[in-house]
Amino acid sequence: MGTFSTEIAIGGLDRERWATVDALVDTGASIVSAPASLLRGLGVEPAWKQGFEFADGETREMDVGHAWVRVGGREITTQVLFNEEGSAALLGALALEGAFLGVNPVRKRLMPVGGWLARVLKEQERGTLTARRR
Repeated sequence: MGTFSTEIAIGGLDRERWATVDALVDTGASIVSAPASLLRGLGVEPAWKQGFEFADGETREMDVGHAWVRVGGREITTQVLFNEEGSAALLGALALEGAFLGVNPVRKRLMPVGGWLARVLKEQERGTLTARRR
């Protein structure tokens, strides 16, 4: 599957400051990633350090926080990675799923997808979980 970029806006939790960036759509990445200075400039604060493995096999502990993200006509709060300066912004799987967006690899664009829920039936509450598609 090829790669493509899409425009996203990232905002601080106060929703006062926003930055629009072209983000590489990366379903192999866990979360949204942007340069640390951009996130800090929006008022986004690191909440914890998390280990990440890069495509080249390198692993590193990096800062993670929460921010607003606008993508595909939707606005969600999601986790963001404070990445190195000069790094490209990435739109990862968690934000895509949170916004109920999927990837059309042929047309290289995002598309809305439905949500899935597991339903526990009354007669099966003692341990059997049944997933039903609506």
